[in-house]
Amino acid sequence: MSETEVVLDGDSLTPEEVRAVARDRVAVRIADAARESVREARERVVSAVDSGEAVYGLNTGFGHLVDTRIDPEDVEALQTNLVRSHAAGVGRRLTDEEVRGLMLTRVNALVKGYSGVREVVVNHLVAMLNEGIHPVVPAQGSLGASGDLAPLAHVAIVLLGEGTATVDEEDGAGGEGDDVAGGAETSDRTELSGADALASAGLDPLRLAPKEGLALINGTQLTVALAALLVVDAERVLDAADAAGALTTEVTMSTTANCDPAVTDVRPHAGQAQSAANVRRFTAGSEVIESHRNCDRVQDAYSIRCLPQVHGAVRDAVAHLREAVEVELNSATDNPLVFPPEAVAGRASGGDDAAVLSAGNFHGAPLAHLLDYVAAALTDLTAICERRVDRMLNPELQEDHLPPFLAERSGLQSGYMIAQYTAAALLNECRSLGRAATDSTPVSGGQEDHVSMSGQAALHARTVAGNAATVVGVELVCGAQAAEFLDSDLTLGDGTAAAYRTVREVVPPLETDRPLDADLRAGERLVASGAIRDAVTAAASADAE
Repeated sequence: MSETEVVLDGDSLTPEEVRAVARDRVAVRIADAARESVREARERVVSAVDSGEAVYGLNTGFGHLVDTRIDPEDVEALQTNLVRSHAAGVGRRLTDEEVRGLMLTRVNALVKGYSGVREVVVNHLVAMLNEGIHPVVPAQGSLGASGDLAPLAHVAIVLLGEGTATVDEEDGAGGEGDDVAGGAETSDRTELSGADALASAGLDPLRLAPKEGLALINGTQLTVALAALLVVDAERVLDAADAAGALTTEVTMSTTANCDPAVTDVRPHAGQAQSAANVRRFTAGSEVIESHRNCDRVQDAYSIRCLPQVHGAVRDAVAHLREAVEVELNSATDNPLVFPPEAVAGRASGGDDAAVLSAGNFHGAPLAHLLDYVAAALTDLTAICERRVDRMLNPELQEDHLPPFLAERSGLQSGYMIAQYTAAALLNECRSLGRAATDSTPVSGGQEDHVSMSGQAALHARTVAGNAATVVGVELVCGAQAAEFLDSDLTLGDGTAAAYRTVREVVPPLETDRPLDADLRAGERLVASGAIRDAVTAAASADAE
């Protein structure tokens, strides 16, 4: 990826590139070799149509209507009707960021050369991305098989000149979004009909050719786009959580002995080793840690002592999801798929010049289960952060140098008491989510009798990640306040001092009670934007390894 564009070839799209296009509005271009693959696949579709054989999605009905043959003069209307009928989503609108991710990942799947659309279709989608035309897409309605049908149909219908889309004004394309729950929206937008939105970029509405409607709506692109953004955002949250935990370790006069390499060497999980190393780096040079090295406390509470194990397990879960996302981003996920005849070993329809296979690459299970897994893991991260917040605030658990609820005049003042309530409320929501993939409701007259719910799993996981970012922010804000009560002659570690300074740039010390909502929002933004991660990484000593 260059700083100015992402080149799509169907094989090499990364989560970071999804974020760049979706959130930073980096331009998109299709590689020349991928364009040739699109043209070749289209020729195979034309050959299959000309063969006169019954080919699913080209000249048959869909789902339960698969055995209904469509007359040759109606095959184009079949594709248009498919898109119109499947634009049945409800609920909140996807953000511009989410829609851009959806469109980008659909284009990358199409240019692999197994979907059979015309080049003009991918050209229109790329132009919409580059010109800031964003279809209005309701978030709910996908079952994750046959892919994310409803959300993709709301994108596709704009290509027909129908539906609605928002269009960036000429004087601003909107700002970068850093909210892990969905990204920032631009206020410089106008909502237009599909036809007017296309016209704003000099584009004409399309008449869909055989196979194109099905190729546009059949795939896992809502799921994988949200999952790609989730991976990037969750990794930021984890780095910030390590920094927050390191700061809490210091202000509660706890030890970093639990992060000694000797411990991780005898239980060498990659995530545990990384989080332990982060805590060592972030607290390097800490006079606070040194000041009580020989105290009589034998052990710290689990929320501090087991930080590497818990944070590390979440890291491993996110790494597992990243691996799957990187595969899915560069996969052909619609149905049917169109191959050269020599590429298929078994029986296929399509005549002598094309092999058209109906299969199940649209099924979101490979991501759905991992998304639920990551939602559960991030919930556990949220839980351990909330417990560390309580240890800083709770007069029954605090060290002697910390006043109840970190208030200057506790009793008269409540300090950060209610910040822990907020963290607990968000944790409760996290615990109610993350079970989408274990459900399946048969649809389409029983033809589609097992679905993945991967789109819902992705939406749930994104909500959990947003809540986790907020709770990590709460821990950082409380940690900075607790640091105000340390001996002024003692310095924090290299990284934790940077975290403290970064918090203090946006959250002043709490000298008397004030509304806390602005403090907590500021803390969340520091986590979600990567500001905390960047600050502590830049300041921490690499020699601490």
